[in-house]
Amino acid sequence: MSSLDRKADSYAPYALGVFRIVVGALFASHGAASLFGVFGGAPGSGGTVPFGVWPSWWAAVIQLVCGLLVAFGVLHRAAAVLASGSMAYAYFVVHQPDGLLPLQNDGEQAALFAWSFLLLAFTGPGALALSRVRRRPELAAA
Repeated sequence: MSSLDRKADSYAPYALGVFRIVVGALFASHGAASLFGVFGGAPGSGGTVPFGVWPSWWAAVIQLVCGLLVAFGVLHRAAAVLASGSMAYAYFVVHQPDGLLPLQNDGEQAALFAWSFLLLAFTGPGALALSRVRRRPELAAA
């Protein structure tokens, strides 16, 4: 293993942590846009999604809550699995009927979020996660 590989490996937890923060924040911003009309509002309408409407309002709640949990690294595995599942649902129910591939059906964003969150569910939060701060030192070493 070269010294460059060793150096890159030492930064891997921080790269994963930054990836988790960015993906979570982007996901949360989609939920905030749909629920509160910020950042240009809900896609398609520019406003907000009506309260309780299936699946758009519930998807926005999942986006906001899970995005924030993932970004902060709190309950990130459960939040990442739920977020990944919601994006898989969006891809197969909303986008897939319009074409086989994401480039054909405008589902790139849903596919990328689904796979990114699945990756985060398996890799863990990386560095900079609040869940790592909350742990007592003797428990973190075990």
